[in-house]
Amino acid sequence: MASSSLQDPVERFLDRIASAEPAPAGGTVAAVAVAMAAGLVAMAARLAHEWPKAGEVVERAETLRSRLTTLALADEDAYAKVMEALRLPPASPSRDAEVAAALSGAADVPLAIAEAAAEVAVVAALVAQEGNDRLRGDAVVAAELAGAGARGAAQLVAINLAGLDDPRVRRAKDFAVATRPR
Repeated sequence: MASSSLQDPVERFLDRIASAEPAPAGGTVAAVAVAMAAGLVAMAARLAHEWPKAGEVVERAETLRSRLTTLALADEDAYAKVMEALRLPPASPSRDAEVAAALSGAADVPLAIAEAAAEVAVVAALVAQEGNDRLRGDAVVAAELAGAGARGAAQLVAINLAGLDDPRVRRAKDFAVATRPR
C-alpha cells in the first residue's frame, strides 16, 4: 500500500478509488462508508441533549468508527496479499495454496466489516427512534449506509470464498440481513 487511504483528503481518496489501481477497493470503501455512518450516529446522539442514552450511544458509535477505520486499512493489506499470491508463477507448486490462503484471510476483513455494520445499523435505528427528532434524518442515513456496507461486505466474503462450504459466508449474510429495518 503506497499510502493509507485514510490519510488522503476526500478528493484524493475518491480519485484513488476511481483509478486503474486495484486498491482501495470494495472492502475499504465499505469500511469507510460504515465508519461514516458510525460518525453520523455519534453526532446525532451527541446533539440529543435530553436523551438519557445519548452518552452510551456516542461511546458505542465511536468505538465502532475506530474499529471500522482499522478494518479499512486491514482490507487494503489483505487485498495486497491476494495480489501478491496471484503474481506467483502459475506453475509454482505453492501458488494454489497461497492464493487460497490469501483469499481466506481476505474474507475475514469484510466479515468483520459486516458485523460492525450490523451494530452501527442497530444503534442508528435506536437514535432515529429515540434521539432528537430534528436529527432523525441523519440517523436514517447512517442506518441505510451501514446496511449498504454490510450487504457489500457480505458479497465480498462470498466472492473470496467462492466454491467453498464455509460458515463465514452464512454469517456475513446474516449480518447483512440484520441491518434491514424491522
